[in-house]
Amino acid sequence: MTERAPIHVGSGEPMLLLHPFMMSQNVWKQVAPLIADKGRYEVFAPTMLGHNGDGRGPFFLDTNSLADDVERRMDALGWDTAHIVGNSLGGWVAFELERRGRARTLTGIAPAGGWRHFTPAKFEIVGKFLAGLPLYIVVKLLGNRVLKLPVTPYLTYPAVSATRAGLSDEDVADIIDDVAHCPAYYQLLVKSLTMPGLLEIADGKAPTHLVICEKDRVLPHPRFTRHFTSQLPSDTKVTHLDGVGHIPMYEAPQRVADLIVEFVDGYAAPPPREALGG
Repeated sequence: MTERAPIHVGSGEPMLLLHPFMMSQNVWKQVAPLIADKGRYEVFAPTMLGHNGDGRGPFFLDTNSLADDVERRMDALGWDTAHIVGNSLGGWVAFELERRGRARTLTGIAPAGGWRHFTPAKFEIVGKFLAGLPLYIVVKLLGNRVLKLPVTPYLTYPAVSATRAGLSDEDVADIIDDVAHCPAYYQLLVKSLTMPGLLEIADGKAPTHLVICEKDRVLPHPRFTRHFTSQLPSDTKVTHLDGVGHIPMYEAPQRVADLIVEFVDGYAAPPPREALGG
C-alpha cells in the first residue's frame, strides 16, 4: 500500500476535491497544483473513508458516512464552507455536502447518485462493479505483480479514460494500488442496494456546475445524467467535456483545472488589491 496523505496546496478561498469510487486523492495530483498555482485557492484533496490510505470505517459504508468524515476534515481545517468539486462517488458526496450547507459552489464531474430507489440505472451501475469482482480478487491476490501482465493497462483504461494513451504506466500502477487497498468496494456496494441516490438536488442553493464526460463508460450520458439534467435548478451550468472518460483528471488535467477555476472564479471573492499590484 502506498501512502496517500491528503494533497493540501495553495492559499486563498477553500476548495475541496473529492475522488471517485475505489480511487484516492491521487487522481487530483496533477489538477490540484494547477488550481493552486492560480494563487486564489487553498486546495485540499483527501482520501475518503474506506479507500486506499484511509480508515476502513463501519462495515457498511454509505455516502452519508463518507460525508460525515469529510465534514470532520473540513472542521479540522476551520472550513465552514468550501468550493466543492467531486468526481463520480466524490460528486455524490459533494451533493450531500451541499445539502448540508457546506458548499460555496458545487462542481460535479460525472457524478454518481443520479437515480431514485428503484431506478434501473442504480442496479445497472452496481451490476457493473459486481461484474468486476473477479478482477478485484486478482488484484487483491497479486497486488503490484499484476502490473507485469501485458493485458493490465488494457483492462484498466476503459473505466477511467477514453483511450489507453490517456493513462501513463505510472497512472496504471497508482490505480492498481488504489483498487488493491479499497475495502469500500464491498462496504459501499452492499449498502447501495438498499438506498436511493440523490433525491433533493432540485432544492440545491449553491451555484452548481455539471460536467458530462463524452467517453464515460461507467456513467454514460444520457442514461446516467438525465436525473441531473432534469432535476437540477435551471440556472445550473452544464459542460460537455469531449474526448475524455469517466476520470478525466488523468488524461486532461489542464482542461479540468481550467473548467473548475473558470466556474468558481465567477463566485469567489475578488483578490485583495495588493495581490493585483494596487
